[in-house]
Amino acid sequence: MDMIHVRAVSPPDLTHEVVGLLAGDPCVLNLIVQPGAARNPDGDAIACDVLTGAANEILLGLRAVHLDRRGSIVIEPVDIAFAGRATAAGSRRLGPRTGAPVWEQVEARIRAEGTYAPSFYLYLVVAGLIGSVGIVTNSQILIVAAMVVGPEYGAIVSIALGIDRDDRPRIRQGLSALFVGFLLAIVVTFLFSLLIRGFGLQSKAFDLGLRPVSNLINTPNFLSVAVAALAGIVGIVSLTEARTSALLGVFISVTTIPAAADFSVSVAFGSWSEAWGSLVQLLLNIVVLIVVGTGALRCQRAIWRRVGARRGRADQR
Repeated sequence: MDMIHVRAVSPPDLTHEVVGLLAGDPCVLNLIVQPGAARNPDGDAIACDVLTGAANEILLGLRAVHLDRRGSIVIEPVDIAFAGRATAAGSRRLGPRTGAPVWEQVEARIRAEGTYAPSFYLYLVVAGLIGSVGIVTNSQILIVAAMVVGPEYGAIVSIALGIDRDDRPRIRQGLSALFVGFLLAIVVTFLFSLLIRGFGLQSKAFDLGLRPVSNLINTPNFLSVAVAALAGIVGIVSLTEARTSALLGVFISVTTIPAAADFSVSVAFGSWSEAWGSLVQLLLNIVVLIVVGTGALRCQRAIWRRVGARRGRADQR
């Protein structure tokens, strides 16, 4: 049975209310209260395990009494638990909500992805350079490597969360990071491509116009839009369920970094129609990922709210 571990620090005047909230829920297990044991912030230490299906309601209740402002709340995943009859009782009450995502954790993961340290821009530049080598050598392996290295999906999903939460600063930060990051990657990759052209380091096939990798990247069509849309859905679901293997699949299925690299290479080699196609592909995929990501977030919230409401009506009967 999936559960999370909650550690909290409560001001003494709030502890009775917090403990009452936790102790009255059968989905809260192993409740421990240590009066005056916490420091920085000072207060009573409270710890418990919560079945994930009930975590959203419990955390919402704790925040409703302002425990997050007056004290602190820390959430940790629980890998293995042997709780026997207590877990079974909570599971019966939850029903289909047993597998509900903990939205606080989901949003924390997305916020962590939406941080733009200097390494974010470095990864984009390096990914663009790897992609350019893959294009001029017709190496699909290097294109996949560039997709894996690229960190742009973190910014894209952060923008989607910002739209979902009407968080305009987050949206602006994400769009700015994408614009500056891709611009930097394109400029550096363009200069690198000029170097390749100047020394004649491109493959003979590329020189002769045999560019299967490049042609696939700079030809936006219905299929590329469909793949971007499907990847956007899977990306949000994988973040919701913390499935890193599925998220990795998203990274290597969407043409963003390869499109930026192909734009730079095409401009450096004077292939203007290919450059235009790559630019359209890049912008189209980013827009599709943001729109689909926002929609997938909202749909998942709505679905789980409906599941919870249906279960609540069943309990009342």
